[in-house]
Amino acid sequence: MPIQILPDTLVARIAAGEVVERPSSVIKELVENAIDAGARDIRIECVEGGRRLIRVSDDGSGIRAAEAALAFMHHATSKLHSADDLAHIVTLGFRGEALASIASVSTFTCSTRHAEETVGTLMRVDNGKLVSEERIGRTPGTTMTIEHLFARVPARLKFLKSTQTERGHIDGIVTRYALAYPHIRFTLLHDGRRSFQSLGTGDLRDVLIEVFGPTAVEQMAPVGEERREIRDERLEITEESANLKPPTSNPQSPISNLQSLISVHGYAALPSLDHANRTKIILFVNGRPVQDAKLSYAVVQAYHTLLMTGRYPIAVILLQLPTEEVDVNVHPAKAEVRFRDAGAAFSAVQRAVRRALLANLPVPEPPSVFADRRAGAERDAAQPTAGDSTFETGGESRTPVSQPEASQQSPLAGSEAWEKVGIARNAAPQPSISGPQSPRAASSPQLPALRILGQLAASYIIAEGPEGLYLIDQHAAHERIMFERLMAARELGAVASQSLLDPLPVEIPADSAHLLQGDLDMLRELGFEIEPFGGNAFLVRAVPALMVQDDIAAALREIAADLEMGDAPLQKDLETRVVRRVCKRMSIKAGRVLTYAEMQALVRDLEACDAPRTCPHGRPTMIQIGVPQLEREFGRVQ
Repeated sequence: MPIQILPDTLVARIAAGEVVERPSSVIKELVENAIDAGARDIRIECVEGGRRLIRVSDDGSGIRAAEAALAFMHHATSKLHSADDLAHIVTLGFRGEALASIASVSTFTCSTRHAEETVGTLMRVDNGKLVSEERIGRTPGTTMTIEHLFARVPARLKFLKSTQTERGHIDGIVTRYALAYPHIRFTLLHDGRRSFQSLGTGDLRDVLIEVFGPTAVEQMAPVGEERREIRDERLEITEESANLKPPTSNPQSPISNLQSLISVHGYAALPSLDHANRTKIILFVNGRPVQDAKLSYAVVQAYHTLLMTGRYPIAVILLQLPTEEVDVNVHPAKAEVRFRDAGAAFSAVQRAVRRALLANLPVPEPPSVFADRRAGAERDAAQPTAGDSTFETGGESRTPVSQPEASQQSPLAGSEAWEKVGIARNAAPQPSISGPQSPRAASSPQLPALRILGQLAASYIIAEGPEGLYLIDQHAAHERIMFERLMAARELGAVASQSLLDPLPVEIPADSAHLLQGDLDMLRELGFEIEPFGGNAFLVRAVPALMVQDDIAAALREIAADLEMGDAPLQKDLETRVVRRVCKRMSIKAGRVLTYAEMQALVRDLEACDAPRTCPHGRPTMIQIGVPQLEREFGRVQ
């Protein structure tokens, strides 16, 4: 085929594909323009997840009447004047492509009035073509209205996700800019209902309360010195860095001078508040929301030894540094940046977050395992554990006696609750009480018959089988038991639900609330009764019977986090994810001392499972040490 020049309309749509990926991309570009215009109040309205309508209104400086039409031309911008300006970008937008790209794939209406003019301008652009322009009366500021996004580009339209998913992306964009600019009042409405609003006080903590809820913010520590006017400060540091020179005391160390100009502030959650993935590590560089794997890793590293494996921190970190030290012109959507000295930025973030955590960690309390052991010793000094030798428990030596009958076992405190989750008080076989038994229970066993010998480190059950020694992780094993029972009950539509005496209000992070609201019917089938309670709050009226004694608010936030981890291909996969979360929270934890009868009941229930060797997350429930291996270790065989 011959080489040819593409039509302008096709060029515009190709360019739009780099900038306008989905409705949230449109809102990002328009909000950035409003911030650059000095707005103090920004209002965003969406209908049908942005497909049908997006409207962004601000009280910024507005566009001059003589320049309104020019603003919709490609590469038209007031923010750059020469190539040298690319090294000192102090605005969020600078390419001059956003309005032209958006207008090429939608019906665009712009209503604006410059602060120095007395009359406003109303323009209508339909898929890149100017339809009308007239003078109107209005207050200073700008209102951008986008209708029928991608209506004439069906190939792009079909790649959009569900309305709830698109709403989630929009919520994420708006809340991030609200966190970066706490002095601006942001209001977000979906289908006429307010979804989010910040106060515009300049206090980052106020925005955090709106995004994460007051309970979560109580567990967050300030990082560095909290700044109030992020945008003004960004301009100050830019002016200060214009004449950046190496320190006179050591001309060979410009890096040390750079580190003195790097500012890190924000908030980081204490280890008591964590998340299932990295999505709640929110980063800003010079007021710009960015995605940077190294900076995210710096935050994670600051929590080294403070968080469990597989859990991630919640943090909002704002990094300020001289503009010439960071390149923002590396990604069409300006979502990524490149540092001249990435190591200095990494070190600054890691040190600041670590310092904040260590300064605010609560004084640790004695481990609960010791209290459990002392209580167990006082309750039942003659409790048998294993074998014929002395067994050490919490620093005290006890000589086991012969195993009494099941009816003579004294119950552990709270054993009524244990029965609800499938651990019997006695060793005698009992019918299932937390759901239907697995259909495989009566068939050939997956595990050999095991004889309980005792408990190790209050976490592992020691058992003997025909093939050697077994060490069973009590937490992973209990997870597997409850998972199979709860899934069986789910298949039969017989999940036990328990109403709460007092309905519990729970705040969910703004960018997760829509996911929870979209899956309320699925949660109801799993034993939850939850209803919206205004804004990002939900009212919990009932939970699965297994969860009655749990921290329900924390559990619900974790479920919302699980829903964030991408669209499940099947509804059943999503339900399984939620069930795994419930079982993980309610399983016996490491550090809990078990009676002999409880260990025996746990192992018997595990033997009845379909897949007893792994927990629902794939972690092994047990390890086996065969007799031949033991004989080799003791030198009995060569």
